[in-house]
Amino acid sequence: MLFLDFDGVLHPEDVRRRAGKGPYIAGPSGHVLFEHAPLLAAVLRPYPDIRIVLSTSWVRWYRSVHRVARKLPPELKARVIGATYHQAMDEESFRQAPRGMQIWADVLRRKPAGWLALDDDYLHWPTWCREQLVRTDEVLGISAPQVLDELKAKLLLLHEMQAH
Repeated sequence: MLFLDFDGVLHPEDVRRRAGKGPYIAGPSGHVLFEHAPLLAAVLRPYPDIRIVLSTSWVRWYRSVHRVARKLPPELKARVIGATYHQAMDEESFRQAPRGMQIWADVLRRKPAGWLALDDDYLHWPTWCREQLVRTDEVLGISAPQVLDELKAKLLLLHEMQAH
């Protein structure tokens, strides 16, 4: 299972919302939303069994996992099975929890055989979850060479662990 954030992972972290126009990248210039989604799709291609849980705040903005998943390329959208946030939750309590705890709560609920999280938010992660975090670059996301190498290595380990 892969917990996927968008901002700072698939495009730069500085994303804002404009009423009536939706999200846009405030900076740096020269980037577009979801610019690294095709790269993630390519990296995941050898692992067809890996499913995606959206851990992005976009789910709260759009109030729908399905509306958010539609923003992804079809190859990634088909892997999405849910989100760490759902409307039955208390939004304020969820929002105040650190990202690592949001993901850990979802891990406890779903009980996957193994998991990874792609996120630029690394603060206040529980120590027992840090090995599953692939910390991305706030601007380059998963395209930063060291991040991409770490992601590939951890995906291989996850695959090998699930194969046994």
